[in-house]
Order: sequence, then structure tokens, then C-alpha cells
Amino acid sequence: MAVTQSAVKTCELLIAGKWVKSQAQEFSNVWNPSTGELIARVPVCKADEVDLAVQEAQKAFPAWNDTPIVERARVMYRFKGLLEKNYEEIARSVSREHGKTVPEAKASVARGIEVVEFSMGIPSLIMGECMENIASNVDCETMRHPLGVCAGITPFNFPAMVPLWMYPIAITCGNTFILKPSEKVPLTSMLIADLLKEAGLPDGVFNIVHGGKEAVDAILTHPLVKAISFVGSTGIAKYIYETGCKHGKRVQAAGGAKNHIIIMPDADMEQTVQALQSSAFGCAGERCMAGSLAIPVGEAAEELVPRLVESSAKMKVGRTDGDTNPDMGPVISADHLKRIKSLVEAGVKEGVDLALDGRDLKVADAPNGFFMGPTILDKATPDMTVVKEEIFGPVLSVLRAQTIEDAIKIGQECPYGNGAVIYTNSGKAARQFKRYFNAGMIGINVGVPAPMAWFPFTGWNASFYGDQHIQGREGISFYTQQKMTMTRWFDSKGKNFSDPIWKAKKP
Repeated sequence: MAVTQSAVKTCELLIAGKWVKSQAQEFSNVWNPSTGELIARVPVCKADEVDLAVQEAQKAFPAWNDTPIVERARVMYRFKGLLEKNYEEIARSVSREHGKTVPEAKASVARGIEVVEFSMGIPSLIMGECMENIASNVDCETMRHPLGVCAGITPFNFPAMVPLWMYPIAITCGNTFILKPSEKVPLTSMLIADLLKEAGLPDGVFNIVHGGKEAVDAILTHPLVKAISFVGSTGIAKYIYETGCKHGKRVQAAGGAKNHIIIMPDADMEQTVQALQSSAFGCAGERCMAGSLAIPVGEAAEELVPRLVESSAKMKVGRTDGDTNPDMGPVISADHLKRIKSLVEAGVKEGVDLALDGRDLKVADAPNGFFMGPTILDKATPDMTVVKEEIFGPVLSVLRAQTIEDAIKIGQECPYGNGAVIYTNSGKAARQFKRYFNAGMIGINVGVPAPMAWFPFTGWNASFYGDQHIQGREGISFYTQQKMTMTRWFDSKGKNFSDPIWKAKKP
């Protein structure tokens, strides 16, 4: 049954610590992917509302910059406690507006909390360097200073985690922040924003705007915005990077991926099948670290593919907004579901072996949900559409290789470079893979090599545009700038201090 218009939430903007009704005349819809019901409307903000948020963030910056860093870190300490206290509610919000299973949603929220935990340690990580007497009577030191107003433009697939990759680090470093969450999943970010305020964050330090391209362009071109963080598709990542840089911004823009999983003949096949299934079909394949290309080497394919098809066919797919506990939930929207199915059809026309077809899956208690079952396309080749394009759904393509060198070559020819994994018991094969595979995040017998908060998210090639990656120490570097100071002091007669004070005077 469709939600009545009066029951649908209209999202507001967070500006200077207050929730404000947008003056936008156009709205986009937020759906519950499990049921196809409309649950919220999001204003498509114009540039003037983005400007208002940026101006308020700029006003808040001087006082927040002057706040001792240990006090800024204590806000994050209280924020972490509130996130943990409201953990279940946040996870349920993620499941409702995105479609993740509850365990997947909880895991993503936990990863976001880890970044807050990391940000609590920034006082010890942001310290500069000092050298005494680098030249005669000259001391030299460096310190890190915040940039000012920073912004984050985030995707639909991780409503809690990806925004939390950004603003806890930026804010603890002394910046103020503008978040533009995906118009498909704004509700979780709004829920978490109230917890930030409860943690004692001053008004104007964190703000939320909504919208589409006009709002994004307003952020990219605003003269007061100093740095922009983005996660999304490669085409938009490139646009964000080029436009932001053109207007003098620092930009870190994480894009799409085709992540390769190489399976050697000596791999533990039972463990490999379960890990590959989880990597390919976890979060319905809607993550930039999904293992979307399996490359069994040599005889590994003969055992891997039948076992993987049998296991994946048993996965329970269903709604994630109730008390059921499916293995996989829906994809984000009807339009996205249509796109995924069209790419599978393109693969069939180009000659793949449709080993498992999930396109006709039906969920009895959710006939209007956006569901598709696990799909496996065997005997794909590098020139096929399903291999070249990021599908971002529960679709796994299998390319067979004769040797590990052949498998590595497939990766070297791929324009992306996010993650890659090898399953093997051979140290030699693992080292060869680690050394030569063309990707920034490597897993050895690890299905999804996404780093924890203390390490950077190091995509390569068309999977990342920028110089300093999201998370970890690189995140701190991205949100700060260094200042170097050289110091020399003279005595009252204008001469250098030359004699150590400890030197005994002659009688």
C-alpha cells in the first residue's frame, strides 16, 4: 500500500544549527527499496541556499579554529558515545532508505564509528615537527592549520559510513563542513546530525544541504569552499575533480571500480566460494569494493563455478525493513534495477554463459520492491560490456585465465584500480599478485580489502582523482595545510646568542 502524501517526510536543511525549510520548488523522492513505497521528499536546492550554508559555516570557522584541539576531539568522544547508543536506530534507518540487510547496515555504521574513534586521536597525529639549530642560532618548526569551509558530496550506497569518512576528520582538524548527502538516502545523515548537535558541536560547524547538479556546482564553484570530498561513479568523480580544481579547491574524488578476484587452483575452495559470494552479492553488489570479476586460474574454474552457482542459488533475497533476516536485500531504485537487467541482457547477447539468472526473482511479501537475485555470467571476455562497465548490482562475471600472469594482465588492462584479491595458499603467487596487480587496495585471502579508519582508502587510476586519499593520515593531511616557521633571537645588543647558558664563566 502506497504511503499517503501527507505521511511523507519533507527533508529540511541544517544551517547554523537549525533545521530550515527549503524554498525549493522542485523535489526528488526517497523510496523504501524493499516495498517501493515513497517515504520522503528531498528539496532540490538552488545555489542561494548552498551559499547561505557556506556563509554560516564561514562565520563559525574562526571560533571553531580557535577552540583547542583537545576540546574538538572531546566533541568527537561524546559523538562516538551517542552513535553507539543509537546504533540500532541508525542501522534501521540505513536498511529502510537504502535496502541493506540489518547486519550489513550495522557493519557499515560500525565502520563509520571507527572513523570517529580515529578522529579522537587527531591531537597526537596532527603535531608538527621541530629542529633546533637547523642553521646558526636558527630553529625551524612546522604546524598544521585547518583550511576553512570543507564540503562532502556522498553517494547512496552507504548513507552513514561514507559521510562519516569525511566530516569527523575535517571537523576535528578545525574546519567547518557542508554535507550534501545523496538525494536518494538523506534521512540517515539527518538523524546523525542531531547527534552531533547533542554532542556539543557549535552551531554552523556542520551543515546539510540537499539537491542535484545545481547544488553540487554551487559547492564546486563557491569561493569560500576550500576542499571537497566525493565518493560516487567515475564519470562524476572526474567532473568533481576537474571542476573543483579549476576553481582552486583541494579535491579527493573516489570513483567506480571493477574489482578482480583471482582464484588459484590451490585455494581452499570452500572458503573461497563463501568469500566470493559475500564479496559479489553483499550489499546487493552496490559498493565500490564489490568483487564483480572472478578470475579462476587453470583448473580452478571447473570446481569453483559449479560450487559458486549452487551456493549462490540458495541465498535468501527479501525485504530488509521488517523482522525477516534475508541474505540479500533490494537494489536502490526501479531505474537502477532496470539498468542492471539491461547490462545482463547485453552480456547474454555478447555471448556469456548465463550460469545463474536472478532477473525474474519475486519476493512474495514485497511485490513492488526492487529485487534481483544473484546472477553469475560465466566465460566472459575482457571486451564484453559486463566486464568493462561497473554494474553496481548483484552480478558476477567470470573470466577464465590459464596462468596467474594472464590474470594479472587482465587487471593491467582495466582502466579502474580500486581493489583486487587473490585466493591461494602459495606465498609465491600472493607476492607476485601483490607486487604487480594494478589496484590500490589488495587482499590476500580477504574478500573485500576495504581498509579500516587508520589506513587510507587508496584507489588508483580511474577509481580515484586527487593526491590525498580519504581516511587515515592522508585524510588529516587533506583537511589541513602546513605552516613553517623559522626563528632567530638576538641579545639586547643585537647579536646572536652564541654561548650556551650552561658554559662556566672564567674567573
